[in-house]
Amino acid sequence: MSELESPVPQTGELRERLGAARLYLVFTPSLCAGRDPLEVLEALLDVVDLVQVRVKGRDGRTDAATTCECTERVLELCARLGDAAPPVLVNDRVDVARALAERGCAGVHLGQDDAPPRAAREVLGARALIGLSTHDAAQVARAGDEPVDYMGFGPVHATSTKGYARGLGSEAAWIAARATHLPLFPIGGIDARNASELEDVGRAAVGAALLAAPDPVRAARELRALLEGEVQGR
Repeated sequence: MSELESPVPQTGELRERLGAARLYLVFTPSLCAGRDPLEVLEALLDVVDLVQVRVKGRDGRTDAATTCECTERVLELCARLGDAAPPVLVNDRVDVARALAERGCAGVHLGQDDAPPRAAREVLGARALIGLSTHDAAQVARAGDEPVDYMGFGPVHATSTKGYARGLGSEAAWIAARATHLPLFPIGGIDARNASELEDVGRAAVGAALLAAPDPVRAARELRALLEGEVQGR
């Protein structure tokens, strides 16, 4: 498939969509409260702006084969939506992002202990989106010198998903967002009870708040409205 025929939006369009993104779904199938994860995701594709596929084994590691299989199925769902589908990235696995680039994978999200962003950029090329997790002001500052397109920042609140008993707080996210020219997505324990605290940032990355909600679409719309300051927080 040629670059012109690729289902991945071209470089400028991808970054425009990233810049306008509010709600970033970290798609973790195990968080879907016993429901079919792909059915939950399909319902959410119209109301989220970015999707990261995050599949972790019991040892906490990301397996390439499992991640590749899950991402292929996510990309198949997105293909049905055409240009309206949110860009899809994979967690950790640069090799999977590269292998699925022509299938529509937009890039990779890296943790501090994953592949260095410069190495990922060499493998994935200029078009791919590369995100980086950050956890303090120093990491945010260093990320500005790396070939990354956006940052995650957190955990903002305590979160059982990654085992954090305490968060950095919303104020830390405000400061981090103002300290960088890159889009920054607060993450960790964000839900309808506290999302209004991030109105000044206007973005969030979430998993369980949507995937485990009784009505995921309603939860997503409420969360977006809170981030945009359209309703009062609880």
